[in-house]
Amino acid sequence: MGKHHRFWLMLTGLFLVLAASIGLHTPTQAQARDTSHQAFTDNFDSFNATLWHMADGWTNGDPFDYGWQAGNVTFSSGIMSLQLDNVGCPCSGSPYASGEYRSNGHYQYGTYTVRMKAVAQDGVVSSFFIYTGPSEGSPWDEIDIEIIGKDTTTLQTNYYTNGLGGHEGYISLGFDAADGFHTYSIEWMPDAIKWYVDGDLKHTEDGSNGVLPTTPGRIMMNLWPGTDTVNDWLEDFVYSGPISAQYDSVSFEPADWPNKNYLPLAVH
Repeated sequence: MGKHHRFWLMLTGLFLVLAASIGLHTPTQAQARDTSHQAFTDNFDSFNATLWHMADGWTNGDPFDYGWQAGNVTFSSGIMSLQLDNVGCPCSGSPYASGEYRSNGHYQYGTYTVRMKAVAQDGVVSSFFIYTGPSEGSPWDEIDIEIIGKDTTTLQTNYYTNGLGGHEGYISLGFDAADGFHTYSIEWMPDAIKWYVDGDLKHTEDGSNGVLPTTPGRIMMNLWPGTDTVNDWLEDFVYSGPISAQYDSVSFEPADWPNKNYLPLAVH
């Protein structure tokens, strides 16, 4: 693809994650989940159905003011765009449509890296995160990178363990995340979660603020507008035309690759 950026992590090999035979948003506990935790890098030259799927035809409900549409995820010149618009709406009963890209497999301890450009607009969130929850027969465990459109010079971190959040952290970036692509990483280990920006460690949670998550989750990216119920957090979203968060690449490196000392057996 001829990209000139570089990741600070080095992968020893490229492997494919097996696609799980699951529904888009209502998997059940009985459905097997891929927890093989194989390393990969995806440069987003095109849609890779082995690794990913697109959320389509549903909504998360309040405070998320949109419906997911697969057509709002597009690829061009090595960039994946998640577009927020009102084309063909109402979408799942919501006034706007947007895109969400979700891994087929579930992953646990290791380093997750994204190169992305956020959206600068009141009322929206550009994200990269690891998630699983009750819809998958799991506890709600989540680790977040969120860039809030009202201030794209700040990155918000958070994590949830069995549905308990309130662990927000705020990183002053020293640049505008909407002006260009930058590299953001989550290093998730049993004893700590660390967030990096362009290879520099910026924030650490060691469990002293609350038990760290342990459940393997999907790698996810989305762009979403909030309803009025979260205006105090996001500000008011006023639609003036399509906007897009852009993603240049994503990679995952399991802990202690290739020994995988932290990794569990497959979860069913």
